[in-house]
Amino acid sequence: MMKQRLSIFLGIVLVIALLCRWVISTITLPSFTEIKQQSAASYIQILARDGTPLERIRANFDQRRLEWTALEQFSSAIQEMVLRSEDKRFYQHSGVDWLALGNALVGQVQGEATRGASTISMQLVGMLVPELQRQQGSRRYAQKIQQMFYAMALEGQWSKQQILEAYLNLVPLRGELVGIPAGAQGFFQKYPEALNMRESALLAAMLRAPNADVDKLVQRSCALIKPDSCEYLDRFVSNAVKQRHSQWVDSPTDAPHLARRLISQYRTQYLHIPENLPSTIEAPLQRFVQERMHSRLVELFAERVSDAAVVVLDNNSGEVLAYVGSSGQLSTAIDVDHANALRQAGSTLKPFVYAYALDKKRLTAASLLNDDVLSLPVDTGLYIPQNYDRGFKGWVSVRTALASSLNIPAVQALTMLNIEAMRDVLVSLGLPLNETGEFYGYSLALGSADVTLLSLTNAYRALANGGQYRPVSWLLIQNTDLSVDNQSSASAVKQVLSPESSWIIGDILSDRQARALTFGLDSALSTPFWTAVKTGTSKDMRDNWTVGWSSHYTVGVWVGNSAGESMRHISGVSGAAPIWHDIMQYLHRELPSMQKDKPNEVLAQRIDYEPKVEPSRTEYFLDKTAMKTIRLVGSDVVDSASFISEPTQGTIIALDPDIPKERQLVKFEAKQLNHQVANDVYWVLNGETLGGQNPLFWPVRVGRYTLSLYHKNGRKLDEIRFQVRGIR
Repeated sequence: MMKQRLSIFLGIVLVIALLCRWVISTITLPSFTEIKQQSAASYIQILARDGTPLERIRANFDQRRLEWTALEQFSSAIQEMVLRSEDKRFYQHSGVDWLALGNALVGQVQGEATRGASTISMQLVGMLVPELQRQQGSRRYAQKIQQMFYAMALEGQWSKQQILEAYLNLVPLRGELVGIPAGAQGFFQKYPEALNMRESALLAAMLRAPNADVDKLVQRSCALIKPDSCEYLDRFVSNAVKQRHSQWVDSPTDAPHLARRLISQYRTQYLHIPENLPSTIEAPLQRFVQERMHSRLVELFAERVSDAAVVVLDNNSGEVLAYVGSSGQLSTAIDVDHANALRQAGSTLKPFVYAYALDKKRLTAASLLNDDVLSLPVDTGLYIPQNYDRGFKGWVSVRTALASSLNIPAVQALTMLNIEAMRDVLVSLGLPLNETGEFYGYSLALGSADVTLLSLTNAYRALANGGQYRPVSWLLIQNTDLSVDNQSSASAVKQVLSPESSWIIGDILSDRQARALTFGLDSALSTPFWTAVKTGTSKDMRDNWTVGWSSHYTVGVWVGNSAGESMRHISGVSGAAPIWHDIMQYLHRELPSMQKDKPNEVLAQRIDYEPKVEPSRTEYFLDKTAMKTIRLVGSDVVDSASFISEPTQGTIIALDPDIPKERQLVKFEAKQLNHQVANDVYWVLNGETLGGQNPLFWPVRVGRYTLSLYHKNGRKLDEIRFQVRGIR
């Protein structure tokens, strides 16, 4: 009878076992590879062009999960602590720890406070299978039984290593953190392979009840490690738990502004953004730009400068090789992307004005413009432009005016053009001018319009490419799944300025002799290889620009303050130019840069000036505009072409009672049309010849005077009247 009952029992057990085996065989779970591919990080990772991680931006705000980490990249300490806490016999069971389950059932019958017997495999299927997930904080008994079947099925389809790896990547931790990698970085600022025993014990202690209080976590952590290692554990746990883990998990690295810009552009065309976006950024260059920017801003701290931005473009492809939107911790608005913020352009628009004037054949590079007092009637009154130094240079060529960044000649050039058409040219170059040409008026020549550093740099790239505008490229396309229209389609390519005028403008901006009038022969604008460069400073020194190109790259630099405060004693050559210069040096440390060949339609011609306001030289002309001699025409123009620069017409001078009368002198000075000191002249005051000194200092006397300037040949060159008033 006993044997019969035993046989029946064994038969029932066998049937149950076979039934269980059949049930398990019918369960289909996603493969390890599928789960790994589906478990996207909460971040979109921007990759440099060499594939190295450059930046990551949070995309999922329900949780913080990092990129999938392989099992071998978890330290032995964290693996040991997790197994000790959650599943001591992980490598011995087949999904269900029957011994632990039996102990839990006995304890529950006896009313003991024991924890559940869920293995790591059971916990993992609870995360993977929706119908096994907890309802109202706990699982029903039917769910628990189903969970055991799924766990055994998982063990038959996955390896132990795959199960542990998936668990470590997917297990929820405290707050928003999911996965040991996020916990390691959030609480300890470490990679999981660097976790030590104490850190691992705390993370493992969180697995049972992630949001437990500090005392409970200390108790559980201490139970996992040796008792003699629990000293100061309470402080350690408290400090770790109180960390603002978001600042470490979400912390920017090398290109936060680029990442936002790239993702925003990608989203306009695609619903799904891949976890990894390969960008065109060169990581070493990006880091060099950041370091050079930081060191330069530290040097300028006393001049009230706290921010900067840099864009580096490849001339041929339009790829963005470096993109730094702010100075980081030095900035008062770290999240503002200054490379894409609207700022007043200053003198950086002058090259386009002159290029358009060359194309319209209103001017040549040799044409003379008078850098002198200028007032133009506008709707609001008179527009009176001023030079940066408040002085005047007299008659100068277009080459000198542009290279030395003189304001008044640029305005004169714009008066020869249709302002609306000039505005349209700038828009065609990608500059964000949203108002009409009439709105900007003549000040458009001096950069009154707001532009972004990115658009301005790409507009200069158009000059580097013979006047052809092409949008920039952000993504390094590696397969069709990531294919994105980089706005480089044929319809986006525009020939805005002619190759001939663009080449001449580049030749002017590379001419250190022509820029010497303002910047000197040796400045940060000069490089040992060929470059063309222009500076700009906006009103009240709020924005400082340097943009230029070599034969391979175009580099744009902006320096200023996030809130728009004025800088002190900063010009284009002292603010942004040193950064531009060092970036160009870095780019060409092993790469030569030479000027492109002159277009066939550009004619080289030897020219002379009469009078010699500028020295003879070889100049470049568009077709049918070449000249050999440039003359100033007028009855008062002679070889000396001089005028009285001090005092000016109608000056009233008052004697100072606190200075001895014999020490009060009036300066008489004469200059030529190029504002050089005049020679071969003499002075006549109220008919009395004073002599030929220039300048001459005359002992002041009360009265009304007529001061005449004569050439040594007796011809009167200029005459003014002034008055000296006595002490009342």
